[in-house]
Amino acid sequence: MRSVTQRTAKQLLHNKFVVVLGDSIQRSVYKDLVLVLRRDAYLSVSQLKSKGEFSFEQDSLVEGGRLGEMNNGTAYKEVRQYRTDHHLIRFYFVTRVFSNYMESILTDFETGMKPDLVIVNSCVWDISRYSREWATEYRNDLHTFFSKLKAILPPESLVVWNMTMPLGKKIVGGFLVPEIQHMGPTLRFDVIEANYFGATLANEYGFDVLDFHFQFRFSLQHRMQDGVHWNAVAHRQITCLLLEHVAQAWGVELPDLDQVKANDHPPLHYSHNWKTATSSVPARHQGPLYSDERGFNPPVMPAIHYNTAPAWTPGQKMRQFSGYASQFYSNDVPPHFTTGYQSFEREPFYRGVNSAAAPYWPVNNLVMKHKQRRAYNPYTRERPRTYRY
Repeated sequence: MRSVTQRTAKQLLHNKFVVVLGDSIQRSVYKDLVLVLRRDAYLSVSQLKSKGEFSFEQDSLVEGGRLGEMNNGTAYKEVRQYRTDHHLIRFYFVTRVFSNYMESILTDFETGMKPDLVIVNSCVWDISRYSREWATEYRNDLHTFFSKLKAILPPESLVVWNMTMPLGKKIVGGFLVPEIQHMGPTLRFDVIEANYFGATLANEYGFDVLDFHFQFRFSLQHRMQDGVHWNAVAHRQITCLLLEHVAQAWGVELPDLDQVKANDHPPLHYSHNWKTATSSVPARHQGPLYSDERGFNPPVMPAIHYNTAPAWTPGQKMRQFSGYASQFYSNDVPPHFTTGYQSFEREPFYRGVNSAAAPYWPVNNLVMKHKQRRAYNPYTRERPRTYRY
């Protein structure tokens, strides 16, 4: 999973119409998507818990929410929209994958602007608030919703069905009203079955599927205490997974985070000039061919890649050691001690300005190092200890 920055998200969703459909978890998906378009930050706890507010990060409440009656019923509505000159993101709160309200939303898609990306999930309310025999009704609703959505949207529209995330053993508040409290302990198992129905049917209709239940099965520490919702870290991971999948579907290659950080800084400029007879890259010692005379082994320069060019040039190789060089018998200082790292004519270079480019000497890894152990004293008054040698 790649981390997505504000710059990457804005470029990927440039001039795109994104629609998010679902429950309160999908609302948080919408909020984190809006936030990542505005700045590189995480959602606060109050932003995650609030619903139906008039404005969130300069978006607008179009319908429902505090404009109407606030409740936890199946008839609750909330439509939000974030709009700029080059981005349009809309959220619809739904409690059932297909209903009269969902049919009105699809009618808006048919008569109005077609979304470029649809992120949808509806599961927990469907299997808990409408019928005890939810399996048959849920499959039928999925068939109806997917068939109508495929008929309305153009082929270039991308539909992503994200599977429901793992529920906790104990569910508190929210959609689990007192009338269905008895379903709480087994609801997490029903979600697994419902996820199978949704993923299978979405795949049959040619829609993309993201298995968040699998992705977050070992990230339960990010789940809130109510057993349903998730914290800001998890929702940023969801955003990264969604945008990474969207980029792959649209054939866009996301930049690495390290490369993005490197591009934000100007290229490095150096006051020294490395000069060799054949190349302008950092010089290696190129003395005479080694004979049977003793000499110094040249230091090995680290293969550090800057923003300009690779450290090694094509065809450049280190010569194999075949004897001793003549420098051992001469009074002259070896050339690799008079240029570069320890040259006194280049004070800014050897005084730490560019310490990362300093050469290093090879280390003998076969030398046995003395292990610091406490000396064994047989006459100590302390409790005897077991020593391993």
